[in-house]
Amino acid sequence: MRPFFESIFSFEKDSSNMAILAMEGAAELGKKVDQYLVNWYNNEAKTNGKKFFKDTFLVKNTCPRFTTGDGKGLIIDSIRGKDLFIICDVGNYSIEYNMFGTPNRMSPDDHYSDLKRIIGACAGMANKITVVMPLLYGGRQHRRTARESLDCAQMLRELEFMGVKDIITFDAHDPRVQNSVPIMGFDNFMPTYQILKALLKTFPEINMKKDNFMIVSPDEGAMSRNIYYASVLGTDLGMFYKRRDYANVVNGRNPIVAHEYIGNDVKDKDIFVADDIIATGDSMLKLCNELKAAGCRRIFLSATYALFTEGPEKFQKAYDAGLFDAVLSTNLTYATQELLQKNWFVQADMSKFVAYIIAAIDQNKSVGQLLDPHDKIHELIEKFNAGKPQQLAMDISEE
Repeated sequence: MRPFFESIFSFEKDSSNMAILAMEGAAELGKKVDQYLVNWYNNEAKTNGKKFFKDTFLVKNTCPRFTTGDGKGLIIDSIRGKDLFIICDVGNYSIEYNMFGTPNRMSPDDHYSDLKRIIGACAGMANKITVVMPLLYGGRQHRRTARESLDCAQMLRELEFMGVKDIITFDAHDPRVQNSVPIMGFDNFMPTYQILKALLKTFPEINMKKDNFMIVSPDEGAMSRNIYYASVLGTDLGMFYKRRDYANVVNGRNPIVAHEYIGNDVKDKDIFVADDIIATGDSMLKLCNELKAAGCRRIFLSATYALFTEGPEKFQKAYDAGLFDAVLSTNLTYATQELLQKNWFVQADMSKFVAYIIAAIDQNKSVGQLLDPHDKIHELIEKFNAGKPQQLAMDISEE
């Protein structure tokens, strides 16, 4: 086990009752998380002379569909008395089902319905249910500005009513939505450390000192995560203000009229931009155009969820034109093989981090160091600035 793992927790409490249920859309992430948990558990068992070892924590499950499109949840393995962690990726649009002979791709609504079916299939037999939902369902519809639905709050209330004890999510669009369920557990983790680690590994020559590096927020809504980056790295912070046309709605949102930059001069600096989601990506590309026109050196774009809802082609053209140098994201939601093969796309593997969180919660340990990894980031940057960047980049890839 790694020192970071040992500093947070060890398997003091018997974890044989822990179970991981990865729904179909999160099967790949679930397998990776399970591998870490099994290795840690068995290493601890060997160290303490225990006789019982685990092959897997995964619970077999399925959500079959009738030809009419109706579905049901089915749990194949026993979950009686288990502390159950359900991993659900509502953003995996690659999953299909047949309806009246026509293939249909699953939407977030379909994934959420299947999640409720699986919880219903538990029939009260699990000791405790925790839902790990990295991309929060309805997260972009988190507040009411007109006579409209509150999808995310409604989802949280429904899960609470169904007996879910905790929600684990990552980079929620607005974490204040947890106010809708004040007595249910809600932890919002950020991929800050993993994103920075991926950046240093991919660009080992980068200089993150204040005179060479700067953080820029793409809009006022993303300020909190960019303030964190700027504070922990000790760099300057700029911001783009989006002026929107609130008289019109296009594709469910008010169109952006103009971007206005507020902040220090970006000339001859490397720029790091962090947001929660890249959807169409139009805002990010406009930002790149303006930053390049202002004379910045390189631009690194970061989004926890790089969805590219209109495909990556426009980003490929922008990269070929020299507008940005990389897009850094995570594997917390589905990404196409086409995107993964792009030389400008860098994916940070979050499976070990998810395993840390699940194991810590199962052991009733504090997750404070995981919620705020500023000490770990400081250690990473200090080593990077003091050591040989090429060698250090190789070392941190295995942390």
